[in-house]
Amino acid sequence: MRLLHTMLRVGNLERSLNFYCNLLGMKLLRQKDYPAGEFTLAFVGYGEESDHTVLELTHNWGTDRYDLGDAYGHIAIGVEDIYATCEAIRQQGGNVAREPGPMKHGSTVIAFVTDPDGYKVELIQLGTQGYVREEKPATAAV
Repeated sequence: MRLLHTMLRVGNLERSLNFYCNLLGMKLLRQKDYPAGEFTLAFVGYGEESDHTVLELTHNWGTDRYDLGDAYGHIAIGVEDIYATCEAIRQQGGNVAREPGPMKHGSTVIAFVTDPDGYKVELIQLGTQGYVREEKPATAAV
């Protein structure tokens, strides 16, 4: 068994694709409209679905926002240089909700950014406590 994807409902698919692909460096892997159900699915990630866990962005036509509730936590992404990544996101108009620095009661260096729908994305500096540096995908912009 392996984790395949996480699904997020998004209010504006193009705005979300811009965030995940252009600001966070993911690649649009596939996208399909379902006219009978009035929704579109877009799958994004840092590698092909056969080898990587990806995000499924679901856009229900006619719905432009969702209440996030208080049960959702965040998505986490490992980055090589958290300070440069946050600066690049900020320069492209992204929202850095928590500046890079050590997590409370620990030494792992983290930051948080917020996507256009308000979902939190945690950035984790690879190589800090508890996270092993992995080979950086060639398609990743961050």
